[in-house]
Amino acid sequence: MISSERQETGTVSAMAARMRASLPSFREVLFGAPVWGVVMALSALVALYLRNGAETSHLYSILVLFFLGGLVSWPFALLLGRFGAIGRGRETRFAAFFLCLTLCTIAITAVLFALDYRIFYARWHAPFGTGLWAYQFAFTSASAIYQFIVMGIRLYLPIGFSALALASLWLTWRTPEQQR
Repeated sequence: MISSERQETGTVSAMAARMRASLPSFREVLFGAPVWGVVMALSALVALYLRNGAETSHLYSILVLFFLGGLVSWPFALLLGRFGAIGRGRETRFAAFFLCLTLCTIAITAVLFALDYRIFYARWHAPFGTGLWAYQFAFTSASAIYQFIVMGIRLYLPIGFSALALASLWLTWRTPEQQR
């Protein structure tokens, strides 16, 4: 029993050390997050332009949403990608960064969309804290996230996918194999 506790403690401390090693620097977040945000907004702009000449009354709102989604997701994607990439080969590091950048960017942008969606529908919802409010909040948010997945992911193509591959490659080469 004591050896299993030691092993558990060792695993927890190893995970904590790995998490500390995965933390991005302030400089990486300060410069990387706005760049990723601009690239995501540019991706949405190009997709909208190719689809309908960017003729939408909500162009500014869409660009701000995609910029903020990229801005907020960068530190999380970098942390999680590094956590999965430390001590791994190039292919695994690339896959870790590709997966984390994809999931974090889409998830955070979808959540921001859901919050905006929720703000719009809040005037018709029950008072805060009631059971009905919780039900309305959950299903309004879920339907907004679904709507973003169905309609919003297309705005990441073609620029966002290319940027994702390039950023993942760049991060792969920046994260050395020697961190074993």
